Amino acid sequence: MRWRDTDRSSNIEDRRGQQMASAGVPSALLLRFLPFLLRTKLGRVVLLIGGIYFAFQYFTGGLSLDPSTQANLSQSQSSSTTAVQDENAQFVAAILGTTETVWGQLLKGQYREPKLVLYRNMTSTGCGMGQAQSGPFYCPADSKVYIDLSFLDELKTLGAPGDFAFAYVIAHEVGHHVQNLLGTSTKVRQAQQSGSKVQANQLSVALELQADCYAGIWGHYVNQQLNLLEAGDLAEGIAAASAVGDDRLQQMAGRAVQPDAFTHGSSAQRVKWFKTGFDSGNLASCNTFAAK
Repeated sequence: MRWRDTDRSSNIEDRRGQQMASAGVPSALLLRFLPFLLRTKLGRVVLLIGGIYFAFQYFTGGLSLDPSTQANLSQSQSSSTTAVQDENAQFVAAILGTTETVWGQLLKGQYREPKLVLYRNMTSTGCGMGQAQSGPFYCPADSKVYIDLSFLDELKTLGAPGDFAFAYVIAHEVGHHVQNLLGTSTKVRQAQQSGSKVQANQLSVALELQADCYAGIWGHYVNQQLNLLEAGDLAEGIAAASAVGDDRLQQMAGRAVQPDAFTHGSSAQRVKWFKTGFDSGNLASCNTFAAK
């Protein structure tokens, strides 16, 4: 993609250095209450649970008991890793900027730009605690997209490397923001509450496929108007859509394919709707809820 000369979005909230800011334990305070806690059964249970929690956080990298330890860890990062992370952050800001251009034109006077939060491991959101293992996601409660840049490595593992593959993911999450603005997300949540589990999953699939179609619409305009796509980019986007199909993920997890358990759609469905949006550039073509 020819993204380096595009305008960067200013709607980036970088929390990558904040994930351990509030995790420190004031040892003096702990020692002060330790005798009291040890005298009661409940206190001992609290200490046991707390010890397990902090041990887990410490050994998984989610906690630093000493601020100086965290500073040393940060300083020990290799310059090459930092450079790659910064380059990826610049890429995210550039792609988000293109979504603002495209949707600002298509929903003129109606589009409100979302914030995009970069974080590491875990972060608080309007929808609860966000975790990197869940992949990029959109929270309608605070109108923010959340991305841990480690997902780039996961995309490669899934067989979907390349700039446009990651750009598709960002555009898909912004597609959910468009659904939120248009009221589609609210209608789907209301319908899910009154239906069965299978029906709720089917509505979820339609919502996700529509976000894929909206990502395709974004791709249509960055190709036709902004001239950002290069040879092979569309194939990268299609590979990404295929890589995150529910059937493929179930198979990779060693499970039988269960269509009733789909929440995002099959690989074939995701590719189909992404291409539908890409070919048409028209919101009216993205009515996944009416599709059979």
